[in-house]
Amino acid sequence: MNFNLTEDQFAFAETAKQFSDQELAPNAAKWDKEHIFPKEVIQKAGELGFCGLYTPEEAGGLGLSRLDSSIIFEQLAMGCTATTAMMTIHNMATWMIASWGTEQIKDAWCPELVMGEKLASYCLTEPGSGSDAAALRTTAKKDGDHYVINGSKMFISGAGETDVLVVMVRTGEAGPKGISAVVVPADADGIIYGKAEEKMGWNAQPTRLVTFENVRIPTSHLLGQEGQGFTFAMKGLDGGRINIATCSIGTAQQALNTAKSYMHERSQFGKPLAAFQALQFKIADMTTELVAARQMVRLAAFKLDVGDPEATAYCAMAKRFATDVGFKVCDDALQIHGGYGYIQEYPLERHVRDVRVHQILEGTNEIMRLIIGRRILAEGAGDLV
Repeated sequence: MNFNLTEDQFAFAETAKQFSDQELAPNAAKWDKEHIFPKEVIQKAGELGFCGLYTPEEAGGLGLSRLDSSIIFEQLAMGCTATTAMMTIHNMATWMIASWGTEQIKDAWCPELVMGEKLASYCLTEPGSGSDAAALRTTAKKDGDHYVINGSKMFISGAGETDVLVVMVRTGEAGPKGISAVVVPADADGIIYGKAEEKMGWNAQPTRLVTFENVRIPTSHLLGQEGQGFTFAMKGLDGGRINIATCSIGTAQQALNTAKSYMHERSQFGKPLAAFQALQFKIADMTTELVAARQMVRLAAFKLDVGDPEATAYCAMAKRFATDVGFKVCDDALQIHGGYGYIQEYPLERHVRDVRVHQILEGTNEIMRLIIGRRILAEGAGDLV
């Protein structure tokens, strides 16, 4: 096993770091405070390929691995957590359209999506079904060569500002086998967007309720076949869990870097904070846990890339561990800053607010434990190695 990054991966990371340092980090506080959704900056990211990282090359994307993509997202998250998280969602939705859409749909959307000229939202969660995705109630009923969609989706990132929606709908029986995935233009007649939610964090992207009232789309907007939507959603969530875990890792690394600098600058009782053994122990623990979390995320990404049959369990473990560690590292970094960490002049309070939601998204961490526990306790199951 070779855990060293390749020359290409170092180059990807350096390009992403330059973009993060120049375009994201200097603006992140303003975007957060004023609730600005930086679509122009995301388009600049698209020009570098960051909006179609693992979208297949034949659809205009870079066709990178999930591991390569994670390395890039980590650097971007160090600049702005909320904007990077939105880019990961856009990447997932774009990949789904490119992977399972008809040629007509791919030609209509992918060229502009991979460039960031148009943006996508992913619509799975509903007011009555969050982690229990198989219980979704939004329907798509056939009417000739069209589907008619009715229902609501909740907590949709980018909603009201994006151009296309990948929507999970019920076309058949109850349960997962009756779920399908469709592509819906975001300005289709009958779509109603709720108010932008006032959130604890992720203020650089809007989050809204989306209601569908007799929204008509051609049947050619179906991804794959009817009944395959739940499978597509779960495949999307495996990658999504790596993505959101990576956003936690990147943000935590930035918080750790800020804390280290502060410990050398700040003096108490006649010596810098860095000279206090208790804080040296604290930094050691933060770094150890962060490195462990990063390696688990990269292992999960590798498992997903090679099609390992245990990839889903590894993605769940990585998401659970990395998002918990990411939040703790950010919180500890804030504590090291004392009162300064609590004021908006410093980025620590924003880091804490932004990473907290990662423990909830892509399935709560309690659901991650359920996925892992069921796998471990399954009759005849082997060890996870």
